[in-house]
Formats: sequence, structure tokens, C-alpha cells
Amino acid sequence: VWKAILASILSLTIYWIIRDRYRVRNLNGKHVFITGCDTGLGNSLAKWLDKKGFCVIAACATEKGCQELQSCSSISLKTVNLNLADSNSIARAVVFVTEQTAGKGLFGLVSNAEGTAPVGPTDWLRIEDFHSVLDVSLLGLIEITLKLLPLLKKAEGRVVNLIDAKGLMAFVGGGYSLAKWGIEAFSDTLRIEMQHFGVKVSIVEHGFFKAEEVNSDIIEKYLFKLWNRLTPEIRDSYGEKYLMFLLNISVLCDYDISNVIKCMEHALIAKHPRTRYGAGWDAKFFWLFLSYAPSCLSDTLLRITFPVPAESRRPVHGVLINV
Repeated sequence: VWKAILASILSLTIYWIIRDRYRVRNLNGKHVFITGCDTGLGNSLAKWLDKKGFCVIAACATEKGCQELQSCSSISLKTVNLNLADSNSIARAVVFVTEQTAGKGLFGLVSNAEGTAPVGPTDWLRIEDFHSVLDVSLLGLIEITLKLLPLLKKAEGRVVNLIDAKGLMAFVGGGYSLAKWGIEAFSDTLRIEMQHFGVKVSIVEHGFFKAEEVNSDIIEKYLFKLWNRLTPEIRDSYGEKYLMFLLNISVLCDYDISNVIKCMEHALIAKHPRTRYGAGWDAKFFWLFLSYAPSCLSDTLLRITFPVPAESRRPVHGVLINV
């Protein structure tokens, strides 16, 4: 019996490996629309796919981002300004994509919507702080996807949503984790519904990469802004050690951004793209583990890792990080 079970597992593994290697043919000239291309992962993917022969349409938040990307790419790469928090900007971008695809449809939509800040303890925040993240990272992503669905269905294309794996574990307040969980749910629903029309949907969950240093600077800026607007009572209840820990929270870092690029490329060119990709050692072995671990275990690990507020009324067991 055990031999039969092992043989079945081995056969399925071999079948999966072979199936995973099949690629879509005739990729040259296929259009891919990528959001968040000013810097970081979106920028790197746009350059990579441009070299591979795709007709890349890169969305940047600034005119400077558009110009810098065009200056180091081929003439087939097109750029467009896009503010995911503005429905009018989204509508203009959709018109531009429709014109560029010229009736062929859209082969790929890669959403790299990273509205990271502000994040912080929940009682440091106001409702507008949640809106500033969710309007970009979740609602903006959903709106651009909905408006491009007709083009994706026409080309039987792919949707690839990029998610920071840290957002899968809600260990700090704000809209960041809410957005990531929302994207997971939206992507799962979309994948099930769009499979009837030949559209494939994948999620790439990545860890912390060197390319995210720009976002880390933004988070640091907003943390100081949040801290400075707190009432003296709330500030004293947390203490400056707690603030200093939050400023240095991104300690898990992988310098090899190519892991994420390879996952996004596979999701676009594989004949049978995976439902989920884990890119980076911390995404696979730390954040994913914490997100699936029992709450009592994950809560304990976070409690002994995070410093306690200065006026905490709860006894803390374990060794705290020295900040």
C-alpha cells in the first residue's frame, strides 16, 4: 500500500514539473500593462519584459518616472500617467491601453499597487489614514482590473497581482494588511469566475527586497508624522523605544530581486500559471508560516519579538528585542 502511495505521489510530482514547464508560444507583440513602474519591482519588470519582446505599457505615477523609464527602454515600450486613487486618471489610462492594443486585446495585467503608508499602531491613526492606503492598494487595483476585463477576455489573457507577503500577517495597524487580504480575496474570486473565459489569475507573494528601500523611507516619514501629531498621553503610553522599533522593523531583507521577476514572468508566459507564487525566503518560510500558524502561536511569537508599550498593563514573558 505504501509503495502505491509513494508511486502515486512521485508520478503526480513528475507530472506537475513537466506541466509547469510548458510555455505560451508567439509572445512577441503581445501587450502587457503594468502599474507602479516609477521604481522598484514594476520598473524592473517593465524593462525585463521589454527585452523579451512584449509590447509593454507601463503606468507611472509621475511624468519623471515615465521619462526615465522610456529613456532606457526600446521604442515599443509606452508609458502612461496613472493615479490609482483617481477614477478619471484610471479612465484615461484605460482609453490609452485600448488605443495601444488596437483591437487585439490585452494579454497581461500586472498590478503592482503599493500604497504602503501610513502604517502604525491603530490608536495612532485616523480614518483618512486607512483611506489613503485602501484607495490605492485595493480599490484602485479593483477599478483598473474591472475596466480592463473586456480587453483581457478578448485576448484570453492573464492577471498577475503582486502582494507583499508581510501584509498576510497583520502585526501592525493601518490599511496595509487590509489591502493585501482584500487583494487575495478579489484575486481568488476573479480566478474562479474568469476561468470560463480563458483568463488566468495569479498572485505573487513576495518578501522584503532591497528595491523596497524607497517604500521604507516613505513609511519612516509617515511614522514620524503620526508620532508628532499624537497627544502627549498616547505618546507617553507607548514611549520612544516603541517608535524606534517601528522605524527599524524591516530587518528581513533579500537582495536578489530576480526571484520576484522570475515569478511574475512565469505567471505571464507559462501555459499553466500557478495560482500563487512565493518569492523570497522570508515570504516562503516566515510570513507564510506565521499567517497559517495557530493564532496562539503567532501571537506569542510576535509578542516576544515586539517591544511592549511603556505603560503596558500586561505581563510579558520571553525575551524582547533590545532597541
